[in-house]
Amino acid sequence: MNQQTAHLCVDMQRMFAEETEWRTPWMDRVLPVVEAIARHRPERTIFTRFIPPKTPGDVAGAWRDYFRRWSQFTQAEIDPGLLDIVEPLRALVPPATVFDKSVYSPFHDGRLAGWLREREVETLLVTGTETDVCVLAAVMDAIDHGFRVVLPQDGLCSGSDETHDALMRVYASRFSQQVELTTSQDIMRRWVL
Repeated sequence: MNQQTAHLCVDMQRMFAEETEWRTPWMDRVLPVVEAIARHRPERTIFTRFIPPKTPGDVAGAWRDYFRRWSQFTQAEIDPGLLDIVEPLRALVPPATVFDKSVYSPFHDGRLAGWLREREVETLLVTGTETDVCVLAAVMDAIDHGFRVVLPQDGLCSGSDETHDALMRVYASRFSQQVELTTSQDIMRRWVL
């Protein structure tokens, strides 16, 4: 890993860390790992934030139904501070960069892929929440965009052990040419300054 490597940290936000219906309990144990990676190369770190619509009526199709169910997370109802990246990660911006997104994948609108290409990034270290939702979408889109993906298994969290573990098996067995599973310690050792 070198200057063509970037760290993509997915949705480490207060609404997933604090006592909400979307709380991801594993985040407490994963946060120190993610922080260590981000602090190692903050200028090469990108944080994403999932930003819900103002109201369910502002989105179409299944997303409208989804936010009718979860209306307390729409911008009209949520405490705006819950959309923030958790501390101590938030303190790393800048030099770290933030990309907001309105869907699961940060690659959806093309901005992130273009930003990474401008910086000649070829490898993405992906951390964050949740392994089986937004991280999954980010990983699959990163693969489709041709990026090599490195996943520190101790830097990912989910609210579901079963689907987290299933995805780790899928990455190892079905995507081994495009996804490398490793640990944060290995990343810190290999990602030279």
